[in-house]
Amino acid sequence: MQTMPQDPLDMVNDLSKMGLFKADAFKVADSITGQELRQALFLKMAAKGDPKRERLVVELAKQAGGLDNAFAAAFGPQSGQFFADSIRASQFTRREFLRNLAIGAAMVTLANCAKAPDESTPTPGESVAPVEGLEKTDLQIGFIPITCATPIIMSEPLGFYKKYGFNAKVVKMPSWGAVRDSAIAGELDAYHMLAPMPIAMTLGLGSGAFGVKLASIENINGQAITIAERHKGKINGPADFKGFVLGVPFPYSMHNLLLRYYLATGGLDPDKDVQIRPVPPPDSIAQLVAGDIDAYLMPDPFNQRAVYEGAGFIHKITKDIWPGHPCCAFAASDAWIGENPNTFRALNKAIIEAAGYAQDPANRPEIAKAISDRAFLNQPVEVVEAVLTGKFDDGNGNTLDIPDRIGFDPYPWQSFANWISSQLIRWDLQDDGKVAEVITPDTYNTVGENVFLTDLARELAIEVGQTPPEEIYRIEKLAYDEFDPADPSTYVQAQIDKYGV
Repeated sequence: MQTMPQDPLDMVNDLSKMGLFKADAFKVADSITGQELRQALFLKMAAKGDPKRERLVVELAKQAGGLDNAFAAAFGPQSGQFFADSIRASQFTRREFLRNLAIGAAMVTLANCAKAPDESTPTPGESVAPVEGLEKTDLQIGFIPITCATPIIMSEPLGFYKKYGFNAKVVKMPSWGAVRDSAIAGELDAYHMLAPMPIAMTLGLGSGAFGVKLASIENINGQAITIAERHKGKINGPADFKGFVLGVPFPYSMHNLLLRYYLATGGLDPDKDVQIRPVPPPDSIAQLVAGDIDAYLMPDPFNQRAVYEGAGFIHKITKDIWPGHPCCAFAASDAWIGENPNTFRALNKAIIEAAGYAQDPANRPEIAKAISDRAFLNQPVEVVEAVLTGKFDDGNGNTLDIPDRIGFDPYPWQSFANWISSQLIRWDLQDDGKVAEVITPDTYNTVGENVFLTDLARELAIEVGQTPPEEIYRIEKLAYDEFDPADPSTYVQAQIDKYGV
């Protein structure tokens, strides 16, 4: 340590060679607050009972002029502003500040390296430093009883809400319309929403304009097209659905948009050749059996439950239509976020951490047991476990093993928002031209970036040890085409030209 170079750039190089510093640690060092990382907790995390490691951390702190100086420089929530203030106050030189930031980043990396391999994902309910400044701790979070809501639901029984200082209760809602109406009425603090809903609500599509932010994605994939048993052997592709009555959970849903996308590839006009109607997911199997609908594109566990009951068979999982597509999301209103900024940040962080836990296949049997309870999904454990593990019967005599049948990647890609907007334009669900008025070729990015909180989700994911992407847009590869988020209008026109709708 006595030979530690004083030049910050040389220090970074040395620390890199020692394996104590990674470039990503700068981001963490810039985002963690001193309140969340107090000296005792940090030493405990970094040392893990190893006296040599603890001495190394202490020596690093000495090089920075003490833990307070290192934390102030490295972990300030706005380090750029801190540096400017420091220069004016003549407390630090620029070189000293950069040195401390480099040391702080090394300390963050050291703490992360201290985790054992099986500790990369936090243990449910594991305590953290007290969360300070929460405007509200008693929370009610609305959810629909489907596996898409897994991170929101499991955070209650597995202790993720408690870990961040909340006494939070999840509230079972009967339909997406009820979720929307309760959100507008202010009856809930936050909600489980379909990914298109925050866009639609903010733009005033299907309801009065009401500002909602999509904070993080709850699940990717995880849906399926299920067909009534009476049609077995008759359906081979989208063209065979002509004349069907089809259920989706809500007009402004990925289910509706994906179903329309799929049907159009078979030459069907979703507004003329079939009937698509909203069906609350809990009612879907009963309507399938009664003959009110012929098939549905629904979230699980209702596809797997239809197989379990002998009511229907799985025709296609949505992963085969768009691998990695978004489905549901965690959301809150603009007004509530403005009134409770610290609470919102901590709550979103808890759910992002829960999503990371759910993404690990090893944790899914435990999660299935926790969320199958009557208070949550009220489903047989074996049905929920079949969905979460991807080991399932499809009702056609096949036993499948598809581990990514459902996933829990919380990162809200802006390209998701642009695809959703493109399909709202394509199908004009209100049939009055309003969609084209509020989403134009020049406003695709603006709409998405105003609603999807991608940067915040990345920041919080890094804080809980995840590795989200740097990019916010990507080319989305669907089964029948590729979506370039830089040119949604051309994409929509190409779809219309190819399929006629």
